[in-house]
Amino acid sequence: MAQTLFDKVWNKHVLTGKEGEPQLLYIDLHLIHEVTSPQAFEGLRLQKRQLRRPDLTFATLDHNVPTIDIFNIRDEIANKQITTLQKNAKDFGVHIFDMGSDEQGIVHMVGPETGLTQPSKTIVCGDSHTATHGAFGAIAFGIGTSEVEHVFATQTLWQTKPKNLKIEVSGKLQPGVYAKDIILHLINQHGVDFGTGYALEFTGETIQSLSMEGRMTICNMAIEGGAKYGIIQPDETTFEYIKGRPYAQNFNQSIGEWQKLYSDEDAHFDKVITLDVTNLEPQVTWGTNPEMGVNFSSPFPEIQNINDERAYNYMGLKPGQKAEDIDLGYVFLGSCTNARLSDLIEASHIVKGKKVHPKITAIVVPGSRTVKKEAESLGLDKVFKEAGFEWREPGCSMCLGMNPDQVPEGVHCASTSNRNFEGRQGKGARTHLVSPAMAAAAAINGKFVDVRKVVV
Repeated sequence: MAQTLFDKVWNKHVLTGKEGEPQLLYIDLHLIHEVTSPQAFEGLRLQKRQLRRPDLTFATLDHNVPTIDIFNIRDEIANKQITTLQKNAKDFGVHIFDMGSDEQGIVHMVGPETGLTQPSKTIVCGDSHTATHGAFGAIAFGIGTSEVEHVFATQTLWQTKPKNLKIEVSGKLQPGVYAKDIILHLINQHGVDFGTGYALEFTGETIQSLSMEGRMTICNMAIEGGAKYGIIQPDETTFEYIKGRPYAQNFNQSIGEWQKLYSDEDAHFDKVITLDVTNLEPQVTWGTNPEMGVNFSSPFPEIQNINDERAYNYMGLKPGQKAEDIDLGYVFLGSCTNARLSDLIEASHIVKGKKVHPKITAIVVPGSRTVKKEAESLGLDKVFKEAGFEWREPGCSMCLGMNPDQVPEGVHCASTSNRNFEGRQGKGARTHLVSPAMAAAAAINGKFVDVRKVVV
C-alpha cells in the first residue's frame, strides 16, 4: 500500500495500538533544556526511577542563558533552572552540552550540528519548535512536561497519528527572498491554524533547492501554522550535511535506508496546498501573531474583527500604513529560526562597510557555540561589530525574553525569530518577523526597506 514519507517513519516506530487511536511510539532521541525538564526529573525521583535510555537523552542550556556574560546569571529563577539541569544531568547520567562548551546552543540547533538529528528518527523535546528537525526526514515534535517524564521513564510516547497535508512549493525565489518569506507567506495566506491535526510535508522544486538551513527554517515555523509536525524528504543535500558529524558514525550503514524515505507517487494526502514563489516578496508582520503579515509593498489590511483591532492598538499601527512606516528601534538577528551560519553570512553581506542607523539598537546572537566559532573564523564578528552591532554569546536571547535580552516597552523590533505575540520579547515589546536580510537592511536604514533592491 502506498505511503507518505510521514507514514513510513511513523509506522516504523509503532509498538502497539490501532491506527485512528492512540498508538505507542518508540522515541529515538530525546532532547532537553533547562525550562521544561525539572519537574519531569523530580517525578522520576519521587517514583525512585531511572531514565530508560540515558544514552538517547541529550541536554543543553539555552532559554535562560545570558548572552553578554554567560556565567553571570542574576535572575534567581533562571539560575535555579540552569543549576538544576546540570545536577539532574549528572545524577541521571545524561550528556549535557554545558555552559561555555563547544556544543552548547539552542536545542534545535545542537541536534543537527552534532549529527544527533537524522532521517527516520522520532525526536521529541519539551519545546514546540522541535518540528525543526523534520527538515531531515524525521518525525519531530514538542511535548509537555508530563510527556517528558513519560519518555524519561519508558523511551515511548502515546500519540494519535495526524492526517497528511502536502505543501507543494514551486518557482525560483528572487534574490532577497528566502525560506523565511515562504513560511511567513503560507501562514499569512492560510492562517495560524491551517495545519491543525496534520503533519505538513513540504515538497516541490523550491524546497528541494533549499539548503538544510532553509529547510530547517520552514519546518521550525510549521508550528506557527497550527501543525505539530513539519517534514521534508531527505536527499543528497541532507546526507551531505550529516556526513562527518560527531554523532553520525552510523552514516555509511544508514544511508541506504535513508534513501528509501520519500512519499510514494500514489500516496494519499488528506489535503494539498500549492504555492508558486516566483513573484513572492519579502514578508513583514504587522500584528501580534504570524498570520498578521503582508508583502513588503502591500498596505496593512483593514480591521476585520476584534483581534485585528487589538493588534493594531498594541502595535501602535493603523490600516493602510506600510512596513516602511514602522518606527523601528531594535533589530534582533538570532533564534532557532534564523541564527545559523548561512543566516549570519547573508546578513553580513548587507551590513559590511556600513553603519547601523543611530536610532537602532542591533544585536547578533549566534544560535550555538559552533555557529559563533565558525562565524568568527570567517571574520563575521568584525563585520558586525564594525557596523555597530553587538556580537553576543549563543542562546535563545531576545526571541522570548526569558533572559536579560528584552525589547523595551513600546519599541518596534525587526526580529528573525518565530513569534510576534504580545509581550513575547518583553513587556509591551512590538515584534515584526522578517528574514535575516530584511533585519540587517533595516538596521542600516533605520526602517524596513525592500531588500530585493539591496541584495545583488
